[in-house]
Formats: sequence, C-alpha cells, structure tokens
Amino acid sequence: MLTIQVYVAMFLCFLATDLLWLGVIARGFYQKQLRFLLRPTTNWPVAILFYVIYVTGIFVFVVSPALQADSYRKALALGAFFGFVTYSTYDLTNQATVKGWPGILSVVDICWGTVLCSIVALTGYLTGTWLSV
Repeated sequence: MLTIQVYVAMFLCFLATDLLWLGVIARGFYQKQLRFLLRPTTNWPVAILFYVIYVTGIFVFVVSPALQADSYRKALALGAFFGFVTYSTYDLTNQATVKGWPGILSVVDICWGTVLCSIVALTGYLTGTWLSV
C-alpha cells in the first residue's frame, strides 16, 4: 500500500511539474526549437505511458534505495543523476541522429531533466517517510 501511495505522489508531482514546464514556462522555447518536429496535438496515451514507465524508473532506482538508506540527500543525488543520465541519453542521441537538432535544446532539456527528477525523487522520499511514521 505504501508503494502505491508513494508512486501516485511521484506520478502526480512529475506530471504537474513537467506540464507546468512544457506547457507554460518553457513552451515558447520548445516550440521555437522543435517547430520542425512537433505534432499539432499531443499523443496523450503515449505521453502517459512514458510518464508511467519513467516514474517507475525513478521509484525503483532512486526512491527505494533512498528510503532504505533513510537519506533525503541520497534521494536528491540519485534523482539528479538519474535525470541527468536519462535526459542526456535522449537529447544526445537526438543531437547525434536528428538533422538540425539544436544544441541549446539539449543543454536546457538535460538541465531540466536533472532538476525534475530531483524534485520527483524528493517528493517520493518525503511521501514515503511521512507515510511510514
């Protein structure tokens, strides 16, 4: 039960934070950088599948070890590292294979992934410690 509650908190945090970033704060930036690739509308089933899989990765590789170690610092550090590695994988692969992929987009997106995963990991850790009291 604790696992489900922690996962749901992380999922909602990831979804809300990422949508705020992509849909409001950095919307113009992404549209300018990716106008040649963007769909007119989001494919929501695929987007939700991505969120489900990605949050599962944060839970398994970051939050569970941090909860076992009882360390919010571990949650933040592993969260940042997970975000850095995964977003780097995506962005640098695109930069290597997609004609015209903007380098500035890779830099901004990797930084965003690092911050986002730290926030979500800390949310999962704090939710887990709060619920287990």
